Amino acid sequence: MQEMTPKEIVKELDKYIIGQDQAKKSVAIALRNRWRRQNVTGELKDEILPNNIIMIGPTGVGKTEIARRLANLANAPFLKVEASKFTEVGYVGRDVESMIRDLVDLSVNMVKREKSDQVQQKAQQLAEERVLDLLLPLRRKRRAENEENDQEEQAQLVRTREKLRQQLRQAVLDDRLVEIEIQEQVFPVIEVFSPMGMEELGVNFQEAFSGMFPKKSKRRKVTVKEALRILTQKEAEKLIDMEEVIATGKQKAENSGIVFIDEIDKIVGGKGPESGPDVSREGIQRDLLPIVEGSNVMTKYGMVKTDHILFIAAGAFHSSKPSDLIPEMQGRFPIRVELDSLTADDFVRILTEPKTALLKQYSAMLGAEGVKLEFTDEAIKEIARIANLVNERTENIGARRLHTVMTTLLEENMFNLPDCKIKNVKVTEELVQEALKEIVEDEDLSRYIL
Repeated sequence: MQEMTPKEIVKELDKYIIGQDQAKKSVAIALRNRWRRQNVTGELKDEILPNNIIMIGPTGVGKTEIARRLANLANAPFLKVEASKFTEVGYVGRDVESMIRDLVDLSVNMVKREKSDQVQQKAQQLAEERVLDLLLPLRRKRRAENEENDQEEQAQLVRTREKLRQQLRQAVLDDRLVEIEIQEQVFPVIEVFSPMGMEELGVNFQEAFSGMFPKKSKRRKVTVKEALRILTQKEAEKLIDMEEVIATGKQKAENSGIVFIDEIDKIVGGKGPESGPDVSREGIQRDLLPIVEGSNVMTKYGMVKTDHILFIAAGAFHSSKPSDLIPEMQGRFPIRVELDSLTADDFVRILTEPKTALLKQYSAMLGAEGVKLEFTDEAIKEIARIANLVNERTENIGARRLHTVMTTLLEENMFNLPDCKIKNVKVTEELVQEALKEIVEDEDLSRYIL
């Protein structure tokens, strides 16, 4: 997937996101540039830095979804953070380096899952043998003079064991109880004072001291099905080389990681008397700058370089503009893309066209209750019109308004199922108007409900 052309990337994004062609084009080029850089040879490879992007547009127009889908296409570790959650160094709260620590955690876990999938078959085989040992252990030969009897007994055990193996694979023994040994790490209570909070220390104390404290074994009775799951997981962990996983995870975070910084406009320094202190504004920008420029961040897996991590920032910029960011920060986000506000026509397409369209989601949910949900074309247009109207009258939250409208529209059906015996629900234009009439007409009510 990483070798997709920009046009192919945009085509994939079109399956999930309506419109916003310029934003899709920009992120497609950014993703392809990563592949281009990785195929450059020589010293120049390290000098090619990613072109970070700022997406400008109101909430609910697809900024986060574009970045998230891009990461899925690249099979890259992806982290979304909100800039307003961070505080300047010296204040209580999260520091900006925590985003890199979180990204590396995600990356290592992603690689661990991939490696676990690769050894899953072998782990299942080993777990199966262990469960069979619990159900019917194979006995060794006891005395030389009874060798012949022992061989016959052993052969009988092997035949019985194979019968149990077949029953195990056919799930016949799933509910039988077996006793397994589970090891638990025992840690003393350690009180550590940190003004930034434990997670900001970047240290996992359980991992750091795991070799210093004894493991406590505990025997538990579980079903065969549960035992297979637990033992498969334990065997998979034994088969995985964690040093290789960590090294690969760090490399993946450094070269393929994507950090999506939402609400970047919230850390623009205020200009007026109501701007307030800079605890979550310009000070955060200055802390963020070295991370985006390229620096080394200490994580529990060791030092990680941020030079080639792709940063995508986004913000509505209602009361500010990107040029209000400090000049150094502007320079680190050279690509600026303005996303379009959504119209009623866009809402119609959002409801019906994407792979994960909202109407498809609700049809699937009611389908789980054995109910067929249908919408007429006029009903879909009316839902889109109402969502657009409420956005214009109240706060514009983009496509998220469709969720509130759909939830209100189908509330009675969702509540009454499965008690009522309805098998078909057909939503018409009249039904939409009737269900939402009072709320739409009462602007104050729609402000709270829709």
